[in-house]
Amino acid sequence: MKSDDQTYRGYRLSVASEFEAVFSHFYFAENDSAQAITKTLLPSFQTIMVFNFGTKSRLVSNAQNEIEVDKCIVLGPLKSAFEYTLSPGAQILVVNFKDDAFYRFFGKAFLSDHLPMNPDEAVEENCFTYLWHQLKAIPSVSDRVNCILDFCRPYLKLQHTTAALLADFKDNTRNPIKSIAEETGQTERNVQLMQKKHFGYSSKELSRYQRFVKAIGLIQNVLSSSKKVDWFEIIEECGYYDQSQLIKDFKHFINLSPRNFVRFQQDICQASDK
Repeated sequence: MKSDDQTYRGYRLSVASEFEAVFSHFYFAENDSAQAITKTLLPSFQTIMVFNFGTKSRLVSNAQNEIEVDKCIVLGPLKSAFEYTLSPGAQILVVNFKDDAFYRFFGKAFLSDHLPMNPDEAVEENCFTYLWHQLKAIPSVSDRVNCILDFCRPYLKLQHTTAALLADFKDNTRNPIKSIAEETGQTERNVQLMQKKHFGYSSKELSRYQRFVKAIGLIQNVLSSSKKVDWFEIIEECGYYDQSQLIKDFKHFINLSPRNFVRFQQDICQASDK
């Protein structure tokens, strides 16, 4: 049998500056082996659209809900890890939406309740099936990305003012909901509802996720230098109360203990640039 590096090919593609506020990146993967390959995708709090061009792919959530990808599917916001299996001959192209970008494209498609879904249902026309057939006929991955960007231009709507403030808020010392409510003269409840509607998650959920991502980054930096992870250093640096809280977050987001996360690094993919 070939090594995993020879049978599984996956890489990121950056986006043009025109679209950098709506897409973080694109991701392409294919399996050219004779056996199915399974990977784990870390939560990103982004909404993704998956185009499948080869044999059918399979997604499995932490709750063991299985989704088969035929042509195209929308998932997210990704708040917990899930496994994806590429059968022999599978080939996928993943579109990663930033912040409120999915809502900006598809308007009233409510993120929390109706995903996963067929993206044709979000715009009330059969345009994505048509797009899939266009993409299928294009051999180059970069040309497929350019085709998707051209397709998206007519659907790109202006960003809501409050959503823009939420997306651009970077001050970790202040409460974003309270600060933006004061700045815009709105109630905190109104800003909370706006975030949930446009982004698909709350400020509290995002804060917890960002703490977890910081821990992941620190662990990966230590591993890349071939050193042993000092778990108490991770706990202190990321603001966890104790080891049990760190373990609880890892179980919540990826259904693995921190130590098992270290063990299974080679089978885990991180989609987010957050």
